[in-house]
Amino acid sequence: MFFEKVRKEKSKYLTIGKIILLLLLVYAFLVSISLMGEGMKIMGKEFTEKLLASTSNAFVGLFIGILTTSIVQSSSSTTSIVVGLVGAHMLNLQQAIPIIMGANIGTSITNTLVSLGYLGSKTELNRAYSAAVVHDIFNVLSVCIFLPLQITFNLIGSSATFLADIFEKSGGLHFVSPLKIIVKPVVKLLVSLFADNVWLIEIVALVILFVALRYIVILMKSMVIEKVNYFFDKVIFRTPLIGLFFATVVTAIVQSSSVTTSLIVPLAGAGLLKLEQVFPYTLGANVGTTITAIMASLVTEDKTAVAVAFAHLVFNIYGIIIFLPLKFIPISISKGLANLAMKNRAFPIIFVLFTFIIIPLIFIKLFG
Repeated sequence: MFFEKVRKEKSKYLTIGKIILLLLLVYAFLVSISLMGEGMKIMGKEFTEKLLASTSNAFVGLFIGILTTSIVQSSSSTTSIVVGLVGAHMLNLQQAIPIIMGANIGTSITNTLVSLGYLGSKTELNRAYSAAVVHDIFNVLSVCIFLPLQITFNLIGSSATFLADIFEKSGGLHFVSPLKIIVKPVVKLLVSLFADNVWLIEIVALVILFVALRYIVILMKSMVIEKVNYFFDKVIFRTPLIGLFFATVVTAIVQSSSVTTSLIVPLAGAGLLKLEQVFPYTLGANVGTTITAIMASLVTEDKTAVAVAFAHLVFNIYGIIIFLPLKFIPISISKGLANLAMKNRAFPIIFVLFTFIIIPLIFIKLFG
């Protein structure tokens, strides 16, 4: 009885400690966004012109998003950086949206890499790879439809701006002013410390951003994911809408679609989940991950930055509206790719290299 009481007390204090650490990490994340914006402003006009020139081509922006996110394996990091650039007026909404779309594709590299752990077994590889690559296929198909519509009609941009206008009128941008006040002193201190080296400011901002996001994910995974594993098969995948909703909520909490989508690859590989159950869950993870960009945009108090965050959300919702009813398209393609992987186990490796690294590098080199 005594030891049980001690164990409960220890668990309670550990949870409190994790919550405090989480709040500090979120604070550090918001500081990094503001610091990055300040550094960009100091860099001035010449850097701005170079940056704008490199992203003036929507397709180059798309492949920059794919490559960057594939390297850091976090769309949250890429979208947060883009929001910071927009908040500092280094990018406009039209330039930011293709990068956000590319980040959506790039983040799916993680669960695809997880599926490579099943190369030793053809049957398990078939199941795991199809469950992983369906994320890639959904994102690629969504880009194929909505990037041309964005370029021609500004569909995503208009929708995102509309939502940002509503948000601003409801007082959403002013609501975070106290947060801005809390962040500002630390940002000012860091800027004054590195005032003579603007690149050092940006490096420090990026290091803080990556470290904060990394440990937010680890911390939230330890607090949330382990507790929901038990419910996966019994509750979560009972219907497509429950799977979608659950993945949205958990990914919003964990702030990493890579974590939540990678988590189900072993379940699929073991034959516990069907691809038809995995697909809506993947869609929910795509929506949930947009919370990070929304958080980043609020600290900028810039309406265009908020619109970029909403663009990430709108893009994923539009994709769901199209492909949830037409789920047989991405599912069929994924099964076809999984069959190729089963026949030639070099195929998944080649797919990763070309989709996430080689093709983006070639396109950026030729047209950037």
